[in-house]
Amino acid sequence: MNAPQNGQPGGRKTRPVVVDRRRKYWNEPKLGWWESFYLFEVLRGLSITGGVFLRNMKRWMTGKKGALTAYYPEEIRADYAGHNRGKHVLTQRPDGRPQCIACNLCATVCPARVIEIEAGFDPEDPAHPKYPERFEIDYSRCIFCGFCVEVCPEDAIRMVPTIPGLPVLERSGGMWLGREELLNWQPARDPAKPYPPKPVSGNGDSR
Repeated sequence: MNAPQNGQPGGRKTRPVVVDRRRKYWNEPKLGWWESFYLFEVLRGLSITGGVFLRNMKRWMTGKKGALTAYYPEEIRADYAGHNRGKHVLTQRPDGRPQCIACNLCATVCPARVIEIEAGFDPEDPAHPKYPERFEIDYSRCIFCGFCVEVCPEDAIRMVPTIPGLPVLERSGGMWLGREELLNWQPARDPAKPYPPKPVSGNGDSR
């Protein structure tokens, strides 16, 4: 007579208990017999894909909207959203200086941390003493959320619908845009909160 092994008579081995540690959700969907057969779901997916393909083919043959390819940025679709968030613009004061007061709110609220500002101080301009000596945006990481525009108290930064000149092949060469580029690529001198121009010094200079 064989001696029992693994605690079971007749030498039978016990199977390890498998514990399912995956989280169970109260609204977890359950597959019915129709979905469990899978073939019907595959056919349904093919019918949806084929229907979209045939509709687009019909639009392409009739020249209707939605089926033609636009070679951006040389071509822009006619139904392009007017409020699309694209490239940034730094607004200017009447004398061409930046409207920005270097408060760093845009850099603080940016979820991708792509804005870098170095503040400068001009004691000869009592209405606008702080200004950005350096204002840079890293477009290789920008998510175009528009938070910087919404949080700005001075209407100093805006976003236009398009993104001309981006992307580029080299990150260091063209994805970092500085103050002069953001000020002058599409000048905007109509801020909602205008400041008077800096008083002209005796030698006629203004920073």
